[in-house]
Amino acid sequence: MTFSMPPEWSPHERTWMAWPGPNPTFTDDRQLAGARTAWAEVARAVHRFEPVTMVVGPGQTTEARALLGDGIDVVERELDDAWMRDIGPTFVTDGRGGIAAVDWVFNGWGAQDWARWEHDSKIARHVADLANVPVHSSGLVNEGGAIHVDGEGTVLLTETVQLGAGRNPDWSREEVEAEIHAKLGTEKAIWLPHGLTGDYGLYGTQGHVDIVAAFARPGVVLVHSQQDPAHPDYERSWTYVNLLSRQTDARGRALEVVEVPAPTVLKDEDGGWVDYSYINHYLCNGGVVLCAFDDPNDDSAARIFRRLFPERTVTQVDARAVFAGGGGIHCITQQQPRP
Repeated sequence: MTFSMPPEWSPHERTWMAWPGPNPTFTDDRQLAGARTAWAEVARAVHRFEPVTMVVGPGQTTEARALLGDGIDVVERELDDAWMRDIGPTFVTDGRGGIAAVDWVFNGWGAQDWARWEHDSKIARHVADLANVPVHSSGLVNEGGAIHVDGEGTVLLTETVQLGAGRNPDWSREEVEAEIHAKLGTEKAIWLPHGLTGDYGLYGTQGHVDIVAAFARPGVVLVHSQQDPAHPDYERSWTYVNLLSRQTDARGRALEVVEVPAPTVLKDEDGGWVDYSYINHYLCNGGVVLCAFDDPNDDSAARIFRRLFPERTVTQVDARAVFAGGGGIHCITQQQPRP
């Protein structure tokens, strides 16, 4: 029986998220409170369109429910961090009503010094059990934010992630592709050489693709476009645009590249280069939940997404507290497709 990963724009059964708890990502009470407020706002935005289940650490249900409000399901499981896209399963379907969960190996984004993953490495199986679906185990170290599919055989990957020394040092490119294709039902991998500059700092993922490029529909790919030459991502953006503009997908179509201008802010309060990105959005049933940064380009990004998804309601959520922890809205959500 052949399984494949549906594209994010296909119908969802529900969205899974994980609640921020005290951990190295959120180093003080102020940061943790800000993260919880942001996670709750994203959950409520998604819940306008589909059911949401929030996995929370033991003893944190009361506080989570107080911020989440009514209607969002809450379940307790041991957690290390809160990035459900990466620690949760990748759901796949067989096109005949069957659904399964791919359980990648999770090792703290390449066994980074600050990361903990004793509990997070088991969350994919917990979620699969809660969803009552079988598990397809993989020996590949991989995360959900490191892949993006078009639903018609094409997957986007990043060389510094799947081929990085901290994840799969003994795997060749061909072996990685074979395992990705076997688990996702894809046929063609398009590799980007790296991620955004800021994603290689503290709490970075070492190059996740989901803040760089994402399919909007088959044959159309959104790409992060840094417009300011002062930011090192200015050169990287041109690399992505030029590379993807010369690619064809698994069906042989030349890719149409839609550039999405980055926010105008260049550095964070500590002086580091930001990787703020509108690419890190989440598609849910009838909606687009889009990162906002209190930035002049927020409106421009919203117009681009409304043009690309005219049948969906675009909701913007301030994502600065999420990015401060190392990711965005897409990173904290994981879709369970409708069979």
